Amino acid sequence: MHEYTAPNSVEVAEDDNVIAALLENAKIAPNRPALAYREGDQFIDVSTAEFASTVRELAAGLIGLGIQPGDRVCIFMKTRIEFTYLDYAIWCVGATTVTVYETSSAEQVEWIVGDSGAVAIICGNPDLRARFESVSERTPDCRHVLTVGKGALDGLREGGANIDQSAVDERVAGIKHSDLATLVYTSGTTGRPKGCMITHGNLIWEVRQVVGMMGSLFEAGGSTLMFLPLAHILARVVQVGCVTRGVKIGFSSGLAQLVPELSMFQPSWVFAVPRVFEKVYNTSQSKAGTGVQRKIFDRAVDVSVRYSKESIAGNVSLPTKIQHGVFDRLVYSKLRAAFGGQLNFAISGGAPLGERLGHFFNGAGVLVLEGYGLTETTAAATINTPDDFKIGSVGQPIPGSSVKIAEDGEVLLRGGMVFDGYWHNETATAETLIGDGWFATGDIGKIDDDGYLSITGRKKELIVTAAGKNVAPAVLEDFVRAHPLVSQVMVVGDQQPFIAAVVTLDAEELTKWADSVGAHSSAPSELIRELLEDDLDALRAEIQTAIDNANAQVSRAESIREFRILSTDFTIESGELTPTMKLKRTIVMQNHASVVQEIYGG
Repeated sequence: MHEYTAPNSVEVAEDDNVIAALLENAKIAPNRPALAYREGDQFIDVSTAEFASTVRELAAGLIGLGIQPGDRVCIFMKTRIEFTYLDYAIWCVGATTVTVYETSSAEQVEWIVGDSGAVAIICGNPDLRARFESVSERTPDCRHVLTVGKGALDGLREGGANIDQSAVDERVAGIKHSDLATLVYTSGTTGRPKGCMITHGNLIWEVRQVVGMMGSLFEAGGSTLMFLPLAHILARVVQVGCVTRGVKIGFSSGLAQLVPELSMFQPSWVFAVPRVFEKVYNTSQSKAGTGVQRKIFDRAVDVSVRYSKESIAGNVSLPTKIQHGVFDRLVYSKLRAAFGGQLNFAISGGAPLGERLGHFFNGAGVLVLEGYGLTETTAAATINTPDDFKIGSVGQPIPGSSVKIAEDGEVLLRGGMVFDGYWHNETATAETLIGDGWFATGDIGKIDDDGYLSITGRKKELIVTAAGKNVAPAVLEDFVRAHPLVSQVMVVGDQQPFIAAVVTLDAEELTKWADSVGAHSSAPSELIRELLEDDLDALRAEIQTAIDNANAQVSRAESIREFRILSTDFTIESGELTPTMKLKRTIVMQNHASVVQEIYGG
């Protein structure tokens, strides 16, 4: 099959938008918890009525500040409850939210603020404000700089105290589907970030379709823990979906606190990138240690995968049932407890999860539903649902949208979620919005007979060897990265005689492994250097098992023949990863050119 259109789309009324949905919920269920923030060892609920009231107060303050409909206002902060208050307040006055990752460099902040023509920026803390102010002279349109934690919200409330709430009502009533809701700048694996224009129509259409097909997740009274960056479109759409349907959002205080906060908050579902699920699996595996305990864990994984496959086929054998019951008590229950104990489903996006890992989690009692989308498609364009899923795929198109495979294998998408184009960049817009409503994703994929999409690679990332063999690096990288010791991996080999890879190590897992082979050091960075100098053969042999596992998935011409272990990890700070943990391949190649040249004898 080369094209599939999903039926049963939800009609979206002209006056339906994200603000109208919040205000309506505040009338219907004012006391229902909408948000929650951590205070000490507990999460404090914020009712829907309190949430709506805060938004209206902040909106009045923005009006008092002089913010006009259509103005762009930047939010420059990590994920926290204030982000959501301000996001809705900006929408409430008919302005456009421009998101900036807290990890962005001063130059990136300058570009986004300047390119968007933002008139105001709200920073999450003094350090972020200082980062902006180091370049503020070059962003003259940005007249207002506020800092959360330094009285920004109180100042807005005070500034709006004399603004009649009827002014806020007029702004809300004036919101049209064609109005720009948000500018989200692509994190940019190459070149400068481009501002994706997401309209109010895109946002509410996307949310109505997704929550319509994911009713068992977006049930009023459910809950999710927000820990991914709200600067990213996926978290924003989840935010809006939850608010629209009455699902409580708990705001994590940071990834370092994620495990205890999952136990504290006990969400009914979570959403994350595959690396989070890989980390959960790898941590569980490493805790099993070696010897008998490790054999038990490995056996539990095999049984979980088999149980998942047999359950989906509708015929679980008696031996599998018995073994699954034993391992549920020994292994799977502990994994579910790590997620808070109340979790039944999870959503994964941003990169492929891997079929075996998907079956493992499903067999262990946590169904991970993979989806696919881009900033340009207002997050999810396809998704698996609790009732209709195929592990290993990214699901079917959301209702009312279409997916098509072009002659060269590129995935094309069409529907109400497709953005309006790139801000002030007609050339890039024309390259991706290719006519008749189709958006060219740049990804390579295939559709099965039931309309389920699978992503097999990135068009621009295809490696062409000297022999003319096309190799999609994602398949190899996913399997190598599944090894506990591996943090990141990048496959190379364009115009070279064979495929190779550069690998970075997970410092936490490496410490445990080093203890097992008798290597010791006081700091992870010293440990990596020590191992590379004194225990390279043992370390290479361990990583070779990951390489062998990846090579088993592809032909010999596509297999990794050589690899090198790097002494430093790829990070967001080094510019080698985007804020959503995607490789910036060009930067990695630049930074490690000598290593790649050495692989090929240059």
